[in-house]
Amino acid sequence: MKTQVMRLEKFNEPLALREIDIPALTEGQMLVRINAAGVCGSDVHMWKGEDARTRLPMILGHEGVATIEEMKGEKTDITGKPLRTGDRIVIHRGLSCGNCFFCTTRNKPWLCRNRKVFGINVSGSQPPFLNGCYAQHMILAAGTHVIKVSHEVDPAALVAASCSGSMAAHAFSLNPPEYGDTVLIQGPGPIGLYAVAFAKAAGAANIIVIGGSDNRLELCRQFGATMILNRRLTTVEERRQQVLAVTDGRGADVIVEAVGDCSAVHEGLELARVEGTYLSIGFSQPAGVCEVDFYRQVVNRNLKIQGVWVSGAQHTARALELTLNNLDLFQQIVTHRFKLEQATQAIQAMAGRDGLKVVLEP
Repeated sequence: MKTQVMRLEKFNEPLALREIDIPALTEGQMLVRINAAGVCGSDVHMWKGEDARTRLPMILGHEGVATIEEMKGEKTDITGKPLRTGDRIVIHRGLSCGNCFFCTTRNKPWLCRNRKVFGINVSGSQPPFLNGCYAQHMILAAGTHVIKVSHEVDPAALVAASCSGSMAAHAFSLNPPEYGDTVLIQGPGPIGLYAVAFAKAAGAANIIVIGGSDNRLELCRQFGATMILNRRLTTVEERRQQVLAVTDGRGADVIVEAVGDCSAVHEGLELARVEGTYLSIGFSQPAGVCEVDFYRQVVNRNLKIQGVWVSGAQHTARALELTLNNLDLFQQIVTHRFKLEQATQAIQAMAGRDGLKVVLEP
C-alpha cells in the first residue's frame, strides 16, 4: 500500500510531493490517516532553514488530528479509553524517552533531552518514514500519546490545541492567575488567543491584549479580552498608561509573552506589577540577546520570569477540553484550508501572516 506525502527536501524551495510505501507495523505502532494538519509558525522557520533541529528530508507537521486505520497491539488514549480502528484522535506531538532524569526523577517528560517530535526533529529517511502530518498517512510510534475525539467535530478546529493550546496550558499551569487578576497578553496569534481563553476561564478581571492586527485583536475581544491595544496605533508610553489606569497604578499581575521578540520583552517587563509574573512562551527559535536590567526590573520588584518550553500530554488534554467547551470560538481561528498538494502555499500563507491558523486537509 502506498501513500502520498509532501516532503521538505531543500530549504526555501517548494515541498516535494512523493508517493511512498507504507511499511508493515511493528509492535505498539499505529497507522493513521491524517484528517487535518496544522501549519505552525515553527514549520515556516524549518522551511526557511532557520531551525537547527531540521533533518532533511523531512515531512513537516506536528499538529495532527487523524483516524486510526491499523494498530499493532491493544491501545488506549491518555484517559484510558480503548482505541479501535475507525476512531478519531488528536495526537500529542512529543515522545519522551521515559528513562532520563526529567522523565523519571522530575516527572517532566517535556524537558527530556532525548525527546522526539514528529515533523520537527525526526527525518523522513528514518524508519518508519511516515514521521510528519503533511501526509495522507502517518505511523505513530509506540508510546505516542493520543486523545480520542468525536467524528462530529471539525478536525481543523482542534489542531491548534496540540501545540499553541498545549503551550498556553503549560504556561498557566506554572503560574495560574488568581480570580480578579489582570492578565496581559503580548501577541494575538493562536497562543495569545488560547491565553485569553485560559485567563477568562480562570476568572481574570482584566484581560489586555497588545498586537498589531485589527482582525486578530477583534477576535481576542470575542474570546474575552477586555482591552485591546494596537501597537501600530499607540506608543509604548500610551500603552503603559492605559495598563496602569485599569490596575490602580500597579501593573499587570501576569504577563504572557507570545511573540518571540526582544522589544516585546522590554515593554512587557515594564508593565508587570511588583511581584508579578512574566511568562515567556513565544521564543521557539533563537531571536538574539534581550537586555534586562535585573536590579531595577526583576530583583527590586521581586518579579518572576518563567520560561515555558513545549508541553506534556496533560497540557494538550487541558487545551483540548477548553477548545471543545468553546468550539464556536475556536472554529473562527481557522482562516485558511489547503489540500495536501498545496502545502507550500499553506506555509507561504503563514510566512506572510495572511493566515491566523492554516490547516492542511489531506
